[in-house]
Amino acid sequence: MQILHLDSSIFGDASVSRTLSAAIAAELGRRYPHARRVYRDLAAQPVAHMDAVIAAGFRPSEIEQFSATDRAEHALSEQLVTELLASDIIVLRVPMYNFSVPSQLKAWFDRIAQPGRTFQYTSAGPVGIAGDKKVIMASTRGGGYASGPAAAMDFHETYTRAYFNFLGIRQFSVLRAELLSKGAELRSQSIKAALDGVPEAVAALAAPVAA
Repeated sequence: MQILHLDSSIFGDASVSRTLSAAIAAELGRRYPHARRVYRDLAAQPVAHMDAVIAAGFRPSEIEQFSATDRAEHALSEQLVTELLASDIIVLRVPMYNFSVPSQLKAWFDRIAQPGRTFQYTSAGPVGIAGDKKVIMASTRGGGYASGPAAAMDFHETYTRAYFNFLGIRQFSVLRAELLSKGAELRSQSIKAALDGVPEAVAALAAPVAA
């Protein structure tokens, strides 16, 4: 069994999403002590945003000549998608930045959406083929987007869920701490509620996965 843990906050150890995702990872560790772990901090070690040359590594292209640097990027794309495909559970640390996900995570998303590896084109449209995996998202937001008028501006959890659904990964769970910029009391209450929910969320998500 393999667990892939991705961090994307630019604020390092000061990030609430890091605290929440670390709690998720620790709970998974207690349940699956022998699982292989793959960890990437996409903020500390960013993946380059996709351009035409990088895309040519896994999509049809008229580009024929590649430098050593280009080939290294192609190898990284292969490594990233292989990590995902080999994993049973994906833990995401995803703060909301300007209503959406960090661009560092978006760069990873773009590398993973590979025709023939994680989805395929069919006569009925694209079909996800990434396999029977489970995603648990540690979601943090300064405001309140789960309900009310601001829910229309949530391109964060909704986008992340839709992205993995596109790849065929439909077992998707969210542990959320929001209202983090709305005063110390609301911030503390939200963080505590999210942390208190970790054991139940992990049990519900991880129990059916074969060890």
